[in-house]
Amino acid sequence: MATEISAGAPLLKNDITVKQGGSQALIDCASGTVGGILQVLVGQPFDTVKVRLQTQSTTNPIYKGMMDCVRQTREKEGLKGFYKGTLTPLVGIGACVSIQFVVLEAMKRHFSPRGDPLTNAQLYIAGAASGIANSFVSGPVEHIRTRLQVQTSASAANGLWFNGPVDAIKKIYAQHGIAGIYKGQGITMAREFQGYGAYFLAYEFLVKKSMERSGRQRSELPAWEVCLYGAVSGYALWGTVYPLDAIKSKLQTDAFDPANRKYSGVLDCARKTLAVEGMGGFFRGIGPCLLRAAPSNAATFMGFELAMRLLSS
Repeated sequence: MATEISAGAPLLKNDITVKQGGSQALIDCASGTVGGILQVLVGQPFDTVKVRLQTQSTTNPIYKGMMDCVRQTREKEGLKGFYKGTLTPLVGIGACVSIQFVVLEAMKRHFSPRGDPLTNAQLYIAGAASGIANSFVSGPVEHIRTRLQVQTSASAANGLWFNGPVDAIKKIYAQHGIAGIYKGQGITMAREFQGYGAYFLAYEFLVKKSMERSGRQRSELPAWEVCLYGAVSGYALWGTVYPLDAIKSKLQTDAFDPANRKYSGVLDCARKTLAVEGMGGFFRGIGPCLLRAAPSNAATFMGFELAMRLLSS
């Protein structure tokens, strides 16, 4: 029998006072923004290393591995090299996390208008729906961030240089329109659907079990538990979608001009990656990704939960 999660109170705030109408949505948005900003500040250096390893040439690689990438980035670009492209996700990911929680609540009410219990399947679908909604912001945000993260001195020599996220958006839109901004959107949506379904299911399941075991209310859960469950949820997300993310990074950093592209689409990218790199090609850069998953998602849920408690009091 599927484990059930009570829908008599909001999904992510069982014992927190719920405001009526639009004020609750504003609280969800504000709390999500806090969580999203913390996620970016903690996770951006790991993400930069991940993307550089995912997208480097297989025949003439720049980096020998994760630690070599860290060393070269620090020596050639300093600390700011790890935070390239941060402005875009700092704004965008805050919006993304807000969207995730607002849509999650709407889906919960859709599944349970009378407060009936939610099954794990319904919780997964609610999370997946939040991921799809989120993808319309995360797609272009991650595309711009990825373009900036892989810029090196070689990029400048080839004339492929963006002076920050705003410059990148202007140049890409001027030459390739909205389709250029949303490059790789299909694979992004697939990743977000599965990833956030697993993400929110894992977090809520762990929180529910803790509350049942200890008899505590949600607002009484200690910070270390919130961080621990957030970290585990991060692994649930990335452990199920990393190959999709690898394909997304390759497609989003591929040439805009069809004549110069390495890949014609998702399936072609998957086929060529498998043929040239084997299964390992779908997991390049997973080291920094897994290192990032724990602290960045712990920070996300810690920020969200604390903001919810403060704003709902």
